[in-house]
Amino acid sequence: MAKIIAIANQKGGVAKTTTAVNLAASLAILKKRVLLVDLDSQGNATMGSGVQKNELTYTVADVLLGDAPIEAAVTKSEALYKVLGSNRELAGVELSIAEQAEREFILRDALKQIEKSYDFIIIDCAPSLSLITVNALCAADSVLIPMQCEYYALEGLADLCQTIERINQTLNPDLEILGVVRTMFDGRNALAKDVSAELENYFGKKLFDTVIPRNVRLAEAPAHGLPVIYFEKSSKGAVAYLNFAAELMKKVKQGAKA
Repeated sequence: MAKIIAIANQKGGVAKTTTAVNLAASLAILKKRVLLVDLDSQGNATMGSGVQKNELTYTVADVLLGDAPIEAAVTKSEALYKVLGSNRELAGVELSIAEQAEREFILRDALKQIEKSYDFIIIDCAPSLSLITVNALCAADSVLIPMQCEYYALEGLADLCQTIERINQTLNPDLEILGVVRTMFDGRNALAKDVSAELENYFGKKLFDTVIPRNVRLAEAPAHGLPVIYFEKSSKGAVAYLNFAAELMKKVKQGAKA
């Protein structure tokens, strides 16, 4: 049965999609069966996986609308994982499903049909608390929070934690925070160090030890439609995400034993 992880943060620009794509690629390199679900109408995770978003026969929008079975919408990526892609068609889906019964659970029910085929299902959420994002949180076992070490990101983190708690209490009692990963980290920055220390105090063991640094290759890779490990495997960004995937696998395994 797949471990379903929603990568979420209501604040944009925290390397959420970068984390989704590179975590999926790194887990696949580590011999795990991985599906990446793109739940952002911008389709950046789709394109960053080498999949042409506007050439897809079916997308996650078709799955949510009931116009295509999920098996038909899953496609191969340029890497070793598979993708349930997205494009601008997703932008209109929320209005279409808003009046449906059990509308928060459409994605959950779709993923149940295929979850036995994967070890990990990674969901890249849009930076907003929309009905589509609620679908992701209702489908997931846990939430991974990418966090840039700056003041405004720290403020947004409190809001996100409240949102996760509300979803846990009302719609998905199994939902929990898997952990927080520090992204775009610059150890020369005093504020970054201060925020990092606050995160350590607040989250304790929920804060991943692996830190994702600011890295030029990480920024360049999406333009080539590749995860960074396929673009420049020796780069600091590629090594960091590979280490992060290994740490995440260990954390998930320990959680399963608990």
